[in-house]
Amino acid sequence: MGSRITVVLDSTNTEKLRNIQAKMIKTSTKSVSFSHVLNLVVSEGLKKFKP
Repeated sequence: MGSRITVVLDSTNTEKLRNIQAKMIKTSTKSVSFSHVLNLVVSEGLKKFKP
């Protein structure tokens, strides 16, 4: 289990994440949480940055 943190998201980004979540729910037999979608998007974004 991950850490519980609070973040404030721009409404445009929230809408985009909800749309991704909706598409994932349509193609999955399991539930897809908003946190799961956010973690996937952040992980993919972080792959672009090399320390």
